[in-house]
Amino acid sequence: MCLGIPGQIIEITDTKNKLAIVNVGGVKRQINIACIVNENHPSESCIGDWVLVHVGFAMNRINEKEAAETLQILQELAAAQAALSN
Repeated sequence: MCLGIPGQIIEITDTKNKLAIVNVGGVKRQINIACIVNENHPSESCIGDWVLVHVGFAMNRINEKEAAETLQILQELAAAQAALSN
């Protein structure tokens, strides 16, 4: 099973190699955006996009509502896991 974590692209760091910085819950990481760019949506237009990130790659774009819902579910799962651990 794969898990994509929602994040928002905040900076393009290397257009040639299709690298960007994504903010995932306040943590900023470099990711590869090659899977989500094309001639109609080039690297430069990705700033502000919400994406699902898996192993350092933006796998696809999602809307802000989907991102918020997914982040909420992940936070609830983390809280439940923490409660079980106590």
